[in-house]
Amino acid sequence: MPRPATGLQLNPEQIIATVRTLRTRIHERFPGSGLERLSGDLLRIAEATGEQLVWVARPHLPLRLGGWLAIVLLAVALVSLALRLDPRTTGYTLAELLQTTESAINDVILLGAAVYFLASAEARVKRRRALRFIRDLRAVAHIVDMHQLTKDPGTLVNVGSDTPSSPRRTLTRYELSRYLDYCSEMLALNSKLAALYAQNFDDPVVLAAVDEVETLTTGLSAKVWQKIVLVNTGERE
Repeated sequence: MPRPATGLQLNPEQIIATVRTLRTRIHERFPGSGLERLSGDLLRIAEATGEQLVWVARPHLPLRLGGWLAIVLLAVALVSLALRLDPRTTGYTLAELLQTTESAINDVILLGAAVYFLASAEARVKRRRALRFIRDLRAVAHIVDMHQLTKDPGTLVNVGSDTPSSPRRTLTRYELSRYLDYCSEMLALNSKLAALYAQNFDDPVVLAAVDEVETLTTGLSAKVWQKIVLVNTGERE
């Protein structure tokens, strides 16, 4: 069922510009870090998403012409079937009529399957392209989660000692807060990029994939904000 038009839409260019600004901010704050490289990956996906949205919105004439041709052939087959099944004009016996009917029905079924395949070819091609980029966004969200995984606010109180395998923790309280905030912003922008496909491509499979990304990023962002709250609470104390 098509979604009702509300007049409110996400602007791909503004989202891409926001991702670009975030990458610059991360570069200035944490140059050469893994988070900076990941923000660059997110920017490339965002720019490619803008191009893909244009591609998805554009009609693909060869696929559409193929679908219309198949529909015309199906109509011709139905007319031919009606003529072949008229015993007054063909003089068929009952056995011949049944045999002709079975053959004609098989032809119509095969042609109908071809019509469905060609008529849905454009949607399938666009769906496949959209799902590939949505999978990339899902992967970025998981990588963001990996980056924030070792950013533990509890280490700021210097309780206990590190083991030889402990990750290096060199960030100050303020830097840790900024790092986690950047992670949260990346997750939010990741979700908005996925939402662009739901806005421009009303396909149930794509919509389900977008919902999964939004659920994933919301859950991961909640984890990050719990850490941000702990960092800021500790700073006030």
